[in-house]
Amino acid sequence: MDETSRRRAEWEARYEKRETGWDRGAVSPALGHWFGNGNGRPRRVLVPGCGRGYEVVALAARGFDVTAIDFARSAVQALRGLLARQGVSAQVEEADLLHWEAPASFDAVYEQTCLCALDPSTWPAYVERLRGWLRPGGELFAQFMQTGREGGPPFHCEVGQMRGLFAEEAWAWADGPPLRVDHPNGLHELGYRLTCRG
Repeated sequence: MDETSRRRAEWEARYEKRETGWDRGAVSPALGHWFGNGNGRPRRVLVPGCGRGYEVVALAARGFDVTAIDFARSAVQALRGLLARQGVSAQVEEADLLHWEAPASFDAVYEQTCLCALDPSTWPAYVERLRGWLRPGGELFAQFMQTGREGGPPFHCEVGQMRGLFAEEAWAWADGPPLRVDHPNGLHELGYRLTCRG
């Protein structure tokens, strides 16, 4: 089995066993905070590592042009079914996001549960992908999972480490305190809005 097939099987197994501690089972309150008023609608928004895609459906229902990516076939199928039942549309891709190429740049990326689900060894490569997907001046709406413990997923996204990954020369961090979002798993996320410097 090659590396891509092994990783795909690993993600499918997590969904089958319900080992998805990053999945809150519903739309995050952060989405309403950031996108509740349309926020420049219509905009092209990417949701990487979308999982079952509650936010994808919510963004599409608000009129955004949404593209969603996930590696797990069962998650992609579940999202496509949910979109059909809700009568809204989005582009849903089954792909390895560390190799996926966007057909055009995006105005925004909604990063909720992808980074914390990835092995930290892949984080620098993932951050470079985020920069490549966004247009210059595009916005990253990121929620960093706070576990306070070793291991994962979900992995702890310590804010100092995040500021190193999303360095100032490439990303402008919005002023002000982060958005705190409590998670059903007993943890919480810290939300930040970053602008891609291009």
